[in-house]
Amino acid sequence: MKELWVELDKNYRKDDLLPLVKQYGDAILQGGILRLIKSDEALNVLSGKDDGILQQDLKNKVVKISIIDKETENLTVKIADKGARYLVISCANWRIIPLENLIARTKGKSKLIAEVETSEEAKIAIETLELGTDGVLLKTSYSDEILKTVSIVKPEALKLELKTAKITCIKPISTGARVCVDTCDMMQTGEGMLVGSQSAGLFLIEAEVNENPYVASRPFRVNAGSLSMYTLATLQTTRYLSELKAGDEVIIVNREGKTRKANVGRIKIEIRPLVLLEAQVEGKTIKTILQNAETIRVVTSTSSKPVTELQPNDEVIVYLAAKGGRHFGINVSEETVIEK
Repeated sequence: MKELWVELDKNYRKDDLLPLVKQYGDAILQGGILRLIKSDEALNVLSGKDDGILQQDLKNKVVKISIIDKETENLTVKIADKGARYLVISCANWRIIPLENLIARTKGKSKLIAEVETSEEAKIAIETLELGTDGVLLKTSYSDEILKTVSIVKPEALKLELKTAKITCIKPISTGARVCVDTCDMMQTGEGMLVGSQSAGLFLIEAEVNENPYVASRPFRVNAGSLSMYTLATLQTTRYLSELKAGDEVIIVNREGKTRKANVGRIKIEIRPLVLLEAQVEGKTIKTILQNAETIRVVTSTSSKPVTELQPNDEVIVYLAAKGGRHFGINVSEETVIEK
């Protein structure tokens, strides 16, 4: 499992950042002291500026070094050979090749942690040379950036709190534009995408993972619904299905609420008969519009059920999003919005 460290400066907002770091992170770096969250172990961070570092006992130590040329790359390998526990590296100019070299040359000797300032840089670090670094040290003062980085470095740590809703209405409606989201990944039973007419309430629609006598399964696909439906683009933002295109990221969710990211391979929009579903959850009515066909299934607590077989009082898995309205997909908790 990849590690996420966060460097906090003296001006960080404690109430905003610290709970997030403690919930999702592995270590906090502040003032040259690294504190491992699970064990509460405190470690001094040594500076590997030159060969003088090699005169010290580096067994199980944390060493921070900037890679500016081949000489500093070789020095980093020597530090690993001396038993350093962690190597925290930053790349001053070239970012990919030095990382590739160090991943290959230090593997099995020291854990390699790359300094990054954004989630995009974190993604590059943990995917370089396929193996990636052992983790990242994120330098940020923004809680949103921490959450974005968590979703990349430790996606298994992010869970949504899903609810059980009771179906109150199944209403076939006329034909309309339906969106199939074909991803670049394989989904399993109970996995799919959250889709809904209101950003405040989304239904878990299962991927086409089930075999049937008429159509081959397509586990890369979610037949997601009408093009005006919302889905999660990140854990903080929504998008309309009509906005998605090849290369975009979507959130895959299973019935336990575990999330992961997948890229869109293509979007297929066709005119199909539709069905409106309404459900009650915690005193709220939420809705979604899906294609009316046997292969479209909503996820339940134990299995899934085709929309064509749904009955009033059937229970399905849904997600209730944060309160408030949305401005271009971003939640604005103070805004009043009524969705019907």
